[in-house]
Amino acid sequence: MAFILSRRGFLGSAALLAALGQASAEEPVIQGFDDTASNTDTTAVWQPISDRKIRVGIVGYGVCKFGAAFGFQDHPNVEVAAVSDLFPDRCAELAKVCRCEKTYPSLEELVKDPTLEAVFVATDAPSHARHCIEVLKHGKHAACAVPASHGSLEEADLLYETVKSTGLKYMMFETSAFHDDCFAMRKLYQAGTFGKLVYAEGEYYHYMDVPIDSYQGWRIGLPPQWYPTHSNAYYSCITGGMFTEVSCIGVPSVIEHLQPGNNAYKNPYGTEIAQLKTTDGTARMAVSWDTPGYPGEMGRVRGQRGAMRGIHFDGLEAIDPATLAKPPLPPGVDAGGHGGSHGYLCEEFVTAILADRDPLIDIRLALNMTAAGIQAHASALKEGEWLKVPQWG
Repeated sequence: MAFILSRRGFLGSAALLAALGQASAEEPVIQGFDDTASNTDTTAVWQPISDRKIRVGIVGYGVCKFGAAFGFQDHPNVEVAAVSDLFPDRCAELAKVCRCEKTYPSLEELVKDPTLEAVFVATDAPSHARHCIEVLKHGKHAACAVPASHGSLEEADLLYETVKSTGLKYMMFETSAFHDDCFAMRKLYQAGTFGKLVYAEGEYYHYMDVPIDSYQGWRIGLPPQWYPTHSNAYYSCITGGMFTEVSCIGVPSVIEHLQPGNNAYKNPYGTEIAQLKTTDGTARMAVSWDTPGYPGEMGRVRGQRGAMRGIHFDGLEAIDPATLAKPPLPPGVDAGGHGGSHGYLCEEFVTAILADRDPLIDIRLALNMTAAGIQAHASALKEGEWLKVPQWG
């Protein structure tokens, strides 16, 4: 079988290998942060919808340093007014990077600050739902790293009820939503170009023979489908539709920490492949920690009028890729990593608050994307039994 590597893929791989070599004596390069290419419209100029500044708090500056990765500190409509991390040295570094003078020792203290309007939660995944509930209960809009809930449908229910009872904005920062191809697929779908979307595929491959050393080791042995949104976005963030049922097959892993006796989750799987029913048709979503080879988050869609894979259009009329470019970002805000998505996620959340509208990845979509993976892992443990995916809203 021939292996075809695009010029962009070759250059990206070469850059990653070079970075890995340079970083080996310093600190590891985390997959996704190296991918900063973005198909942005350079002929247009960003236009503000308001001159108001939102006072934002940021919590979390762990191994991925996500707290400062999305450009809040550079957005002209934002003032990063307070930051927090449980580790004083990390908190001090986050404050320096965000050019912020006020710090708090914990999220629980930060959310009591009456001057804050919104909080970005970049803490450990097991705390996401609980922390966002705290933010919302203290009258602040909440944005959160993925996933929305860590393996718990009960916490998902509580988070949904809190968002609805407060009437505040909630957004999950799913990076695949603003990959060049996913963004283009969404525009084409909304324009009716694909027609009825019959089938979608999403894949998230992140080889972790040695897991990332995150807070309290939460990534060690993590069930793959408990971190499903990078792949699930290739349906959810294109159509806005829902996953309704799932059957999943898990493949036992030879990697030590992905064996039941060696992780807190009693998880035996390094790869989980989910088949899902959707409101449009069907989808296949894969998450894998233990298959070496080409990494990344990617997807494809097939509709009754045509299909799309990456930036390739099949069965569609001639489409100028330039018409599918992402809009310009505010001055000083970089597109950032994970396929040039970071800055766009920040801009989407800020604009949703200023315009008083629902953000792209709102609570309904965020929970369905997350719960589809929770149920997928449960299905894998039951030899692929079909399970319902909860619906919210």
